[in-house]
Amino acid sequence: MSITSSIPVLQGRGGAVLSAEPDGLVLERPGDELTIPARAIARVHAEARSVTVELKAPAGATPSVHRIEDVSEAAAVVFADGVNALLPERNEEHAENAGNAENEEIDGASLVVLRTFAMTRRQKFLRRLKRFVIGCLGGVVALCVTAAAAGDAAVAVAVVPTGFLGTVGLGAGVYCVGTWNRERRLLKHGITVVASLTDRPGAYLYTDSTGTTRVLSHLGFAPFVRASYDPRDPSDVVVPESPFMRRFNITLGSFILFCGLNGAVLAIWMTVMAVLGEGF
Repeated sequence: MSITSSIPVLQGRGGAVLSAEPDGLVLERPGDELTIPARAIARVHAEARSVTVELKAPAGATPSVHRIEDVSEAAAVVFADGVNALLPERNEEHAENAGNAENEEIDGASLVVLRTFAMTRRQKFLRRLKRFVIGCLGGVVALCVTAAAAGDAAVAVAVVPTGFLGTVGLGAGVYCVGTWNRERRLLKHGITVVASLTDRPGAYLYTDSTGTTRVLSHLGFAPFVRASYDPRDPSDVVVPESPFMRRFNITLGSFILFCGLNGAVLAIWMTVMAVLGEGF
């Protein structure tokens, strides 16, 4: 499909946007983005103020559809007519390349790629961890001010590096342990599949249990990697480490967390001693 200036961009309900690109259609919605290749499209239908993209399906199967609503009625008609006018060009192209394409059954739903931007459980964890670290730093400032108000300048100065290092240890330790626990949970309760490398470095594709193809970001160049995802939230996915690295991570993370706890306790103890006038 070749994009032309005659095909408008449709803006619909809830911030949804449907646009035509050189290789197909892109449906952007809050939290995700669907890329629909041209060869997956059977027909585009304009129905009043909604546009439905009907995908190809094997004989006897119910075609999958994707819909955008509350668009301009005039733009919907122009969009559908423009896309449908270009579909035969791609079908003829494919027929020449495949030789006998008219007898080939294509499952368009399997060709659609979903990229998720909604906040995953890992991102929520990182956001909570960030707030926790900021709260700890605020606690360090409060301890420092308390020690200074008690008249013990030495403790007030000593609390700063002790509390800062304790906060760093707590943050790093919680991150390591949390990351290990997430991987353990997904390996034990999740679904493990094989993800294949795309033409973009670091981008892999995997298919969840519903048949949806999803994008996984992973720093690597191997053509295939194992990926474990949460069946309740298929966008929550991880590439498992080796058993040795998992044991190393939890050991290191636990040690760092222990050191961070000791640093925090020491900063609190010094401040309490300063308030009681006993020094340290």
